[in-house]
Amino acid sequence: MAVIGMNGSGKSTLLKCLNGLLKPRSGIVMLDGKNLNKMKREEIAKHVGYVPQRYHEGDLTVFDAVLLGRKPHIYWSPSDYDFDVVNYALQAMEIERYALRPVRELSGGEIQRVMLARAIAQEPKVLLLDEPTSSLDLYHQIEVMNLLYMMAKDMGMAIIFSMHDINLALQFADRFLLLKEGKVYAYGGLEIITPQNIEDVFKVEVSLTQIGDHILVTPLLKSKNNFDFAESVNLGA
Repeated sequence: MAVIGMNGSGKSTLLKCLNGLLKPRSGIVMLDGKNLNKMKREEIAKHVGYVPQRYHEGDLTVFDAVLLGRKPHIYWSPSDYDFDVVNYALQAMEIERYALRPVRELSGGEIQRVMLARAIAQEPKVLLLDEPTSSLDLYHQIEVMNLLYMMAKDMGMAIIFSMHDINLALQFADRFLLLKEGKVYAYGGLEIITPQNIEDVFKVEVSLTQIGDHILVTPLLKSKNNFDFAESVNLGA
């Protein structure tokens, strides 16, 4: 499921509520029939993975940062299986060559892939991702989204991600949640992705084009010849 909305619409807050990091002011979050807010953090971590927008793992090596994803499943010391899962996650994110490097030496996109690898190593039932492709180049955006799609389809994992790139979300998500000013504006499948809904949520007029099996959202921008910068920012006499 893709959570879509403008900056400040509540996407990150929603994901933190679903992970138990924040408690909702009303209502409850249910996980396998249990009230999430009554579960211990250790129990939640065995079932729910979370990849935030910002990280603080600079002093760890890449391998150790990813191994932290196994922490909910380790009782005494890491097993051979734990190390195998970490190696698989490193390979899946194409960062195995960085295994012994400190995370602080990596680029923003590489750090993003380290955190995604940690989430994979955690083997959660539910994976929450806050802007998982924000620091990635086009190639790795597609690679990461293909991997998440495979995890959802082949491993039965429920994946919820926030994203600003509507077109990328449209290629991979099954369901969509449109947020506007902290409230649910619309929820459903492709039927809710309409020009009117997108204009209401993003305040931008768009057109939709069918290309093969996918829908392309194109903003209808003002003509540059008709755009008066001074007038738009109240400059001039």
